Amino acid sequence: MSGAAAAARFAPQGALTMRTAPALLDEGRRRAAEGDLVVDLAAVTEADSAALALLLDWLRAARAAGHSLKLCNLPQGLASLALLYDLDAVLPREGET
Repeated sequence: MSGAAAAARFAPQGALTMRTAPALLDEGRRRAAEGDLVVDLAAVTEADSAALALLLDWLRAARAAGHSLKLCNLPQGLASLALLYDLDAVLPREGET
């Protein structure tokens, strides 16, 4: 990285489902708007299609602010959902260019 500041990290914990996603929406948007962001999903214990919608919303917020958003430690179930909905190529992973 050419002297650029390291991306901030955001690590949601627990379930990322239709019941819990709305509570994280604004925090993720705020963080995405502040600068480059890595969303670490290692501590996510459960995820459904609402988690995908949440990640896509944060990605749009980051891009609208001129920042990048990358994902790391995508849970297998969430990766499978992304593949099912043909969104796997849309979700940027940490380490990808």
